[in-house]
Amino acid sequence: MRRSEVLAEESIVCLQKALNHLREIWELIGIPEDQRLQRTEVVKKHIKEEGETTILQLEKDLRTQVELMRKQKKDRKQELKLLQEQDQELCEILCMPHYDIDSASVPSLEELNQFRQHVATLRETKASRREEFVSIKRQIILCMEELDHTPDTSFERDVVCEDEDAFCLSLENIATLQKLLQQLEMQKSQNEAVCEGLRSQIRELWDRLQIPEEEREAVATIMSGSKAKVRKALQLEVDRLEELKMQNLKKVIEAIRVELAQYWDQCFYSQEQRQAFAPFHAEDYTENLLQLHDAEIVRLRNYYEAHRELFEGVQKWEESWRLFLEFERKASDPNRFTNRGGNLLKEEKQRAKLQKTLPKLEEELKAQIELWEQEHSKAFLVNGQKFMEYVAEQWEMHRLEKERARQERQLKNKKQTETEMLYGSAPRTPSKRRGLTPNTPGKARKLNTTTMSNATANNSIRPIFGGTIYRSPVSRLPPSGSKPVATSTCSGKKTPRAGRRGANKENLDLDGSILSARTFKGFQI
Repeated sequence: MRRSEVLAEESIVCLQKALNHLREIWELIGIPEDQRLQRTEVVKKHIKEEGETTILQLEKDLRTQVELMRKQKKDRKQELKLLQEQDQELCEILCMPHYDIDSASVPSLEELNQFRQHVATLRETKASRREEFVSIKRQIILCMEELDHTPDTSFERDVVCEDEDAFCLSLENIATLQKLLQQLEMQKSQNEAVCEGLRSQIRELWDRLQIPEEEREAVATIMSGSKAKVRKALQLEVDRLEELKMQNLKKVIEAIRVELAQYWDQCFYSQEQRQAFAPFHAEDYTENLLQLHDAEIVRLRNYYEAHRELFEGVQKWEESWRLFLEFERKASDPNRFTNRGGNLLKEEKQRAKLQKTLPKLEEELKAQIELWEQEHSKAFLVNGQKFMEYVAEQWEMHRLEKERARQERQLKNKKQTETEMLYGSAPRTPSKRRGLTPNTPGKARKLNTTTMSNATANNSIRPIFGGTIYRSPVSRLPPSGSKPVATSTCSGKKTPRAGRRGANKENLDLDGSILSARTFKGFQI
């Protein structure tokens, strides 16, 4: 028998023994018959090898799968190691804990994907913090340069002097950076405020001491900036000017008094309020007097600045009121109609506008002042009295002034009428009207001369050209000095009223025609 046949028979015997052994085990552990059949079918499939796959092919396939799985294992382990290295580097820079993953086992695809996402998040965090760090560092360096500040702590030196890549971008360090920047910016702001205050003192002292422009330009370089050296130079200039001020007390005090008067005007101080500052009139120019004036000017300046809006509103009302009074004065001027260029129409429009805006402005100021008085629990005074009382007083004074002017005009007109009734009206130059053909001057003079030469003492004459009446309603005294005898110019007829005289004098047609003789009040013209 050939050896292959012997091996085949031995295989069958071994298979039979194995199956018998399996059945004994199944029976021993109590597996039911139906499950035994299923298990036997599985063994059969393994032995039969459906798909016509041989043992050698199966071995080859399995070896291929094993190689593929070994390669996948290697790749995954390598990627895991690389991710762990990146995670370690990023975590050291960001001062964060490492990613928790088992390095001994082979990671699954899902675990690797999660690890990749974590490392990507760390990179974004690093880029964001680095950008913030670079920006804050730049601002810190600028502030230090402005303040002439040298890094004096290890943290400041790490920020300014060390390599940017070596700086730990932890949340704590970023917070400390922000705090350092805030401190430096606060110092810078304080330094700027101090420098600006020193400049204000310098300008004030310049004005008070009347320092010439050439001397001011000599220190123009320190009138901007806030570096430490600038601050020192400003302080030196203030000290020099203060010393010069003490040497020129009288000039300085007088300059302060001029400024005080300006603030009194701007704050609408009454005469009593101004006199309350007794040192204003002192003539003993001492350092103590200067200090009193300095304190008063500071108080007034602060008072004005605290209530600037109200004072500017009152000032606006004052200016509008003065303009309104000026328009009112022009409106009552009889010569206003002689203007040219349309100024009269413009003024009337402005006056009408002011009549509307003034009450509105008064109401706005009234509301603001009432709110201010509630907040400060005291009255807001303008020239020593409440603003609305002051406004009402101005309107009342204006009304009384108009009434007085009206009465004066009435009285003047009454006196003029009485004078005309007694002595006749004064002759006036005839006005020339446009578009009318003028008479021959010689004829006019001849006519007037003839008329006056033929008139008696009691004649009433109305010249055509001017419409003026020359008449004597009361007879003159006789040469003997006896009482005057009243004569009637026209018996049985009434004397015309004074108000009707010359009523149509402007409507006469001066066409140069010959005047016909007519009778007027019994006289022939």
